[in-house]
Amino acid sequence: MTDAAALPGQPRGGVLAGPATVRAVNVLAPNASPMTLDGTNTWIVSEPDSDLAVVVDPGPLDEGHLARVVATAEEAGKRIALTLLTHGHADHAEGATRFAELTRTRVRALDPALRLGDEGLGAGDLIKVGGLELAVVPTPGHTADSLCFHLPADRAVLTGDTILGRGTTVVAHPDGRLGDYLDSLRRLRSLTVDDGVHTVLPGHGPVLEDAQGAVEFYLAHRAHRLAQVETAVESGHRTPSQVVAHVYADVDRSLWPAAELSVRAQMEYLREHGLI
Repeated sequence: MTDAAALPGQPRGGVLAGPATVRAVNVLAPNASPMTLDGTNTWIVSEPDSDLAVVVDPGPLDEGHLARVVATAEEAGKRIALTLLTHGHADHAEGATRFAELTRTRVRALDPALRLGDEGLGAGDLIKVGGLELAVVPTPGHTADSLCFHLPADRAVLTGDTILGRGTTVVAHPDGRLGDYLDSLRRLRSLTVDDGVHTVLPGHGPVLEDAQGAVEFYLAHRAHRLAQVETAVESGHRTPSQVVAHVYADVDRSLWPAAELSVRAQMEYLREHGLI
């Protein structure tokens, strides 16, 4: 068995659901799959002495899951006062409208189509609820509307799909763009260096205890894959499917459709920089 401390980001072992930091509790959605790992992490975030909480990513439209999120908050003596979305993919956001009905909350997101209420989310926004403070960090790349939320009191960042607790994420071409994604990873690295962030609360998978190590791994992985794709194209593999079959030969074939999205984004990036 591999020592978890030796894995990128030092993933926390044990049970995935439940308290993760002083202020963050995970309610794991029952939608496990090769793409969603153990399921979507729905985060309840609040100050310990407050009766108000924020929920980040209600997850899929699953009545049982949404009810468990509400019950988990209520059992802790908290009322959910606001719903936030890291991005619009269904495994994170499909249940948001129904969840808003159950909790009578607004839904704030970068994409206006996902919002319920007048307020959106943007760079520099500071969300304050019951003494809790969350800073909005724009992190496009996985999708154009991807956001992270910096939780300074716990020296943590909620990353949605920008950084996962296990494996690496997809740059979902054409909405996602590799150049944006690399910039977003560098932005997160600055949080670890300049703001002392050490914990990643991901949208899927276990909590990571070494945020900087996770970001550095992601940057190195992207550079390695990009070099592989460039070499594959130079060797005559001209279409994204051909590149996937060559570069991702050791990856489960069920993941190839997702890998092709990233390959398309990588090939576009290489073309934009005159490398292929």
